[in-house]
This record gives sequence, structure tokens and C-alpha cells, in this order.
Amino acid sequence: MAEITGMGERRFGRINWLGLRTLIWREVRRFATVWLQTIVAPLVTAGLFLAIFSIAIGPGRGEVLGFPFLSFIAPGILTMTVIQNAFANTSSSILVAKVQGNIVDTLMPPLSAGELAAGYIAGGVARGLSVALPIGLLMMPVLGISVRSPLLALLFVVLGAALMAALGALAGIFSNKFDQVAAISNFIVTPLSFLSGTFYSVDAVPPRMQAMLHWNPIFYLIDGVRYGVLGVSDSPVWLGLAILSASTAAVSAVVWYWFRSGYRLKA
Repeated sequence: MAEITGMGERRFGRINWLGLRTLIWREVRRFATVWLQTIVAPLVTAGLFLAIFSIAIGPGRGEVLGFPFLSFIAPGILTMTVIQNAFANTSSSILVAKVQGNIVDTLMPPLSAGELAAGYIAGGVARGLSVALPIGLLMMPVLGISVRSPLLALLFVVLGAALMAALGALAGIFSNKFDQVAAISNFIVTPLSFLSGTFYSVDAVPPRMQAMLHWNPIFYLIDGVRYGVLGVSDSPVWLGLAILSASTAAVSAVVWYWFRSGYRLKA
């Protein structure tokens, strides 16, 4: 056994880059194959959100933090769409493999727990960015928004997608049925994304709700993306980066541990 392990180490090194790249590519191909569902549908949903708010509220809503209402909510809608798709990508991929009984095809190759976690999370981030790019390219010119800090906005989007992809991996590992993942999405992910300042400034809510918002990591995500796009925020950007980085690292560590221990993966 020791000799076989040594051969594996000499062949793949400390990181099995070939296996990791293959897993990421499989996850990308998985959502790219059904692009109407995974890329076009979120784009249409984001457009419908803007159209509904434009019709229902109109220009009479006034400005929020110095910006027209639709311009203010645009970064939040983009971010909300990204995190929902990043979560859906990893949760559905792992759960479908478990239900179909072929999760062993992913667990058997010479991939470590860290490589499995990184591969699934990277696939979720790729889907999130694939959704963010067309939404941003279409939404910003239509609303006349010029992005203030593109790299900062991109950093927050990537961190948010990684956080939700890791949460999706946890949901997929924990769940054995589709309704369990749906419950996690409906009762945890959706409330966190809607109650995060997507459609309003934190100054517009009662003090008790403000305190609740500051316990929600998605609030810092949307606030950070808004700062990168518009240059305004409700909280310090460095604080948002610190909380998102710590949250992503913590959730990713749990994903690693569950893959390492085989929790709810091995029969």
C-alpha cells in the first residue's frame, strides 16, 4: 500500500492538477450544456426584476444614496442572481450524482478532499461568473451606469460565488432528496439574499432590522458589489471583505472535512 501511495505521489505531485482540472471542466460542461436554463434564464429573470420595479415604482421613487432607484438595485439584482446560480450548481451536481448512484465515480479517482472541494466550488464560481458577465454587460449600459472599481466588484462577486458554491456543496452532501435541497434554498438561501439590502439601503429599515442585516454575510456581499459599481456603501468595504473571506474559508473547510470523512457520501 505504501508503494502504491508513493507512485501516486510521484505521478501527481502534491496536487493532482490533471484530476482537478478535469473535475472543474466537467462541472463547467455540465451547466454549459443546458445554457438556456443556466445562463439565459437568469438573465431574463434579472431583466424582469428591473422591468417590474420600473413599472411598479417608476421615477417617483426618487434617489437612494444619490442614485436613481433602478441604478441602486441593479448591483444587488446581479449579485443575487450570481449567488443563487452558484448554490444551485454545486448542490444539484452532488445530489444528482448521489441519487443516480454514480457519486462513486467522483470519489474513486486519486483526488484528495481538498481537490474535490476546490473542483466543485470552482465550477460554481464559473457558473456565477457566466451569469454575471452578460447581466452586467446588458444592465449597465441600459441604466447608464459606469463601473467605478471593476476589480473590486469582481473580487466581491467571486467571493460571493465561492461562498454560495461551498454552501451548495454542503446542501448537496447533506441532502438525500431533491425536496431537502429545495427546502434549504427556499428557507435559507432565498431569505438571506432578499433580506440583504438588495432593494433598499440599510438606513431605510428600523434599528432592530439593521442589527439583523449586519449578521447576514450576503449583506456585505451586495454592499461590496454596490460599492465597486456605484462607489457607495452602507458599511466599510474592508469589513465586508474580511467577513466574506472568513465566511468562505469556514464553509469551505466544512466541505473539505465532509469530503475527507465521507459524511453522507459513502454507503
